[in-house]
Amino acid sequence: MGIKMKKKFKLEDLDCANCAAKMEDAIKKIEGVNDASVSFLAQKMTIDAQDDMFDDIMKEVISVCAKVEPDCKILM
Repeated sequence: MGIKMKKKFKLEDLDCANCAAKMEDAIKKIEGVNDASVSFLAQKMTIDAQDDMFDDIMKEVISVCAKVEPDCKILM
């Protein structure tokens, strides 16, 4: 098992709490993700995932977020 890495990202234009919950559920299902949280109020996302897979995981996270909330941007 690889090294775990936890990163926080600021979100821009996340419009509703329901969308945040949908994003969170979808992100948690991505392979290599140990945990994820998306806060509508704070406009923040935290992802706890395998370090060696983090770049690939982030590509999937961006894709998932775009499907749920097309206007939402993840600020890296």
